[in-house]
Amino acid sequence: MEPLAATMTKALPDESPELKSLQEALANLDGKMKEAVATRSSLIEKLHPSQKMSAENLIHYLALRNEDIRTLQDRLHICGLSSLASSESHIRRQLQAIMERLGKQIPAEEISPYGYQEARKLIKQRAEQLFGSKDDPEVPHIMITFDSEFGNDYQLVKRLLQAGMNVARINCAHDSKEVWQNMVELVKTASDKTGIPCKIYMDLAGPKIRTTILGKGKVKGKVALSVDEEILFSEPDANYNPSEVVIGCDEPGVVNQVKKGDRVLFDEGLIEATVVAKHNGLATLKVIRISSRKPQVKEKRGINLPDTRLSLPALTEHDREALPFICENADLIGYSFVRHPSDVMELQDAINTHNKKPFIILKIETPEAVKNFPALLIQGMHQEVFGVMIARGDLAVEIGFERMSEIQEEILWISEAAHVPVVWATQVLETLNKSGIATRSEITDASHACMAECVMINKGEHILKVIETLRDILHRSGGHHVKKRYTFRPMQIASRYLMS
Repeated sequence: MEPLAATMTKALPDESPELKSLQEALANLDGKMKEAVATRSSLIEKLHPSQKMSAENLIHYLALRNEDIRTLQDRLHICGLSSLASSESHIRRQLQAIMERLGKQIPAEEISPYGYQEARKLIKQRAEQLFGSKDDPEVPHIMITFDSEFGNDYQLVKRLLQAGMNVARINCAHDSKEVWQNMVELVKTASDKTGIPCKIYMDLAGPKIRTTILGKGKVKGKVALSVDEEILFSEPDANYNPSEVVIGCDEPGVVNQVKKGDRVLFDEGLIEATVVAKHNGLATLKVIRISSRKPQVKEKRGINLPDTRLSLPALTEHDREALPFICENADLIGYSFVRHPSDVMELQDAINTHNKKPFIILKIETPEAVKNFPALLIQGMHQEVFGVMIARGDLAVEIGFERMSEIQEEILWISEAAHVPVVWATQVLETLNKSGIATRSEITDASHACMAECVMINKGEHILKVIETLRDILHRSGGHHVKKRYTFRPMQIASRYLMS
């Protein structure tokens, strides 16, 4: 066979072994894409009419990502052809275009209706449905998390709108309906007076698991820990010695669900312990790592259980009580700690009982949500439009910080394949927001936000400077990302979905 490098300077001969080999490899991939869709045709048929083509493209992409095509990508690249990278939104049409370049005649009825332009137009249209219109096409929509103090500061809300806020986020895990109402009215007033549109996004609280101090340190609401120390993790009604270090959580039944060997993470992962024994509503934990400056656990700090398959309702009673207010006042509703397609169906059914139906944003923040991500998207496609939020705070704690970069990119790729707009959230320029000066690493992190359709910024003292800095970063970096080249090893998310 002629060396591949030689093909860079001349076209492949019609009968060359390399041409035939490429044609066969591409035809094999195309066949697997068609088969994956055909086996799920009844599932696709039940989706919203506007989502059916998107579902097909998603499944085509998952079929491709179930294969290791890195060698094929190199061969295509050497031949001056598309290597299929950066083609998530129109993957089968891209494959067909390569096949046509290699001489394949594709019947008109087989041509995929979504090419690059059509897919980009569809994603842009859906982003505008979710997040509203914006003036600058090169910068994603900007979502700002509101503090309760915002409800009394018209001038600040006005400046946020003028600085570029497109979406106001209200976290329903905090405050009350009266405070939420003040925030909503202030945003609407400022929007009306400035003529700048702004969507209202409200987060459901979800089953956030937080610490309670049951034993030693209960009065002060905190207890000191040390590495290698053994402590108790207890249900509130278990039989424990109150003079010992005993930590509980505000969700009953959680301790009964942990298993020996499971990790228990406190305070956003700063303290790590492992279950070494279980007995009658008590789990003995061994502290194996303390990364905080103060080696202690406090009341109401978050608990993460990345190894435990929790049986908890995604839609809590608190959420159901808040839902009528949210449906009446919000344009978007954030679904916290969603894990399974049945969770999505439950919220869809609950919203359908209300006259006004906010669009759902699926918050991906647990390992189960990552594993089930394609199925979550398919269930979301029963609605005309929905979005995804990469909730990087809890997700990084749950899956491990070292995997965060890999997972967030996979979520972005798969969402683009499904034509689903994405919110990039948590700790964007957080040091700048708190101190007034950014770290070098968070500037780099912020530049990656151009891959999403919306960027969420948390409340902070320097929030106006954060918006200005973010817009400047995204202007500078937004034109470069599409030029990056990726190679496609098999993706576990794709394999799990296709084998289910």
